[in-house]
Amino acid sequence: MDILVIGGNRYFGKRLIALLRESGHRLTVLNRGSSGTPGGIEHLVADRDDEAALESVLAGRSFDVVVDQVCYTPRQAEIARRVFGPRTGRYVMTSTVEVYGYEDAAGPIAESVLDLASVTVDTALAWEDPEFREEHYGEGKRQAEAVFAAPGAPFAWTSVRVAHVLGGEDDFTGRIDHYARRIRAGEPIAVPVVNRPATYVYVEEIAAFLAWAVEAEFTGPVNAHSHGLLSTADICAEIEKVTGGRAVFREVELGEVSPFSFARFYGMDNSRATALGYSFRHCAEWLPRAISETVRAVRFEETDPGAVR
Repeated sequence: MDILVIGGNRYFGKRLIALLRESGHRLTVLNRGSSGTPGGIEHLVADRDDEAALESVLAGRSFDVVVDQVCYTPRQAEIARRVFGPRTGRYVMTSTVEVYGYEDAAGPIAESVLDLASVTVDTALAWEDPEFREEHYGEGKRQAEAVFAAPGAPFAWTSVRVAHVLGGEDDFTGRIDHYARRIRAGEPIAVPVVNRPATYVYVEEIAAFLAWAVEAEFTGPVNAHSHGLLSTADICAEIEKVTGGRAVFREVELGEVSPFSFARFYGMDNSRATALGYSFRHCAEWLPRAISETVRAVRFEETDPGAVR
């Protein structure tokens, strides 16, 4: 197949590109030019927020599938519908568990919990502001999905709602780093009083799932995560094994908590993906390897980008 990947030159995106290439697909990568592409892969340079630039660089081009790794706002989704409508038959958007940010379910969350038809799309918000976009990451993804799901879609569309990703020496998020430095130093780790577990996925597994989704024919949203749930304590226990330190938890009612600590349930239900034919592993199978890969690559610096509100 002829596949265009928008963004996705790092972390599981680069693994996805490698898998698609190994499968014999013809690949083109489109980004702003801040990073290159592996040798032998066509590279198009354009700002996805600039509709005219996209139209220009894509003139005369069409693709069997477009994989959008960096669609964060409804504005970007609307541009994508217009630009790629006549250029592809299938559109795969990488989304996130954060689209369920308004849900507080007692058990695993299925795709149907979020009714995209009821989501209010507001393109007048400050989506061009990087700080606003980051603070409203989940909402931006919700609205982007709603744009793609609106009636009259020009292509078959799916959103892959990715769980929290673990593993890899190239984990750029700083989240495992946050824990590793505290555990090594014996410093307290802030957690909510009621600290709920969440679903996760190994970096290699989500790349494989996306590659599978590219070749599939299903449409609509799909949750993507390994079987099982992990708590903050589960993750820290593996970090303890690598660092030789000890996790000390401090319960807080207000303020910042550590990255993988949640006052609400963040567990998704992957039944749809399983029914469609994908076989996920259990998180217990890959967790030790994932933590070891990232912790051994950690550089213990003075700053701490890992904390989240």
